[in-house]
Amino acid sequence: MKKVYVFLAEGFEEMEAVTPIDLLRRAGVDAKLVSVTGNRAVTGAHGVTYLADLLFEEIEEDADMLVLPGGLPGTTNLQAHEGLTRLLLKQHEAHKWVAAICAAPMVLGALGIVKDRHATIYPGIEDKLIGAAPLTDEVVVDGNVITSRAPGTAIPFAIALAELLTDEKTAAALTEDLVFRKA
Repeated sequence: MKKVYVFLAEGFEEMEAVTPIDLLRRAGVDAKLVSVTGNRAVTGAHGVTYLADLLFEEIEEDADMLVLPGGLPGTTNLQAHEGLTRLLLKQHEAHKWVAAICAAPMVLGALGIVKDRHATIYPGIEDKLIGAAPLTDEVVVDGNVITSRAPGTAIPFAIALAELLTDEKTAAALTEDLVFRKA
């Protein structure tokens, strides 16, 4: 079974964390919410508190994918966590999946992970994709890096993650079960 960690910091965008966790679990992926705060309870940007499955200190460093939800100040809080930034670089160097949505691709930009790649980010902060070729697509997959634009792209982002970790058939069944149709 594939293993995914979705990292939570105070001020994360709730839709961008919960949607991937929910849909990945429906697809049969071992997806866990991981707090970088030292507490399991983490409050999102809109005042909703979630209980993480694990603390950062409890994770094993062999995940198939690492996922960063956006939101402010959640993204800057993720970027400030030295252990997480080291883990992201290690994951990327091992050519394993690294994914970020909304403002969170700025963390990948600061680490050089999107350099010489196509990527997307929340509109207006494309300059944070340091060294990347910015696109306006809902979801961009370039090598082992997946980026997405905003809370409104959380479902297509999560479906793309599920397809990459499982297969087209599983992602299609997930899409059908959700009665999700792209416009």
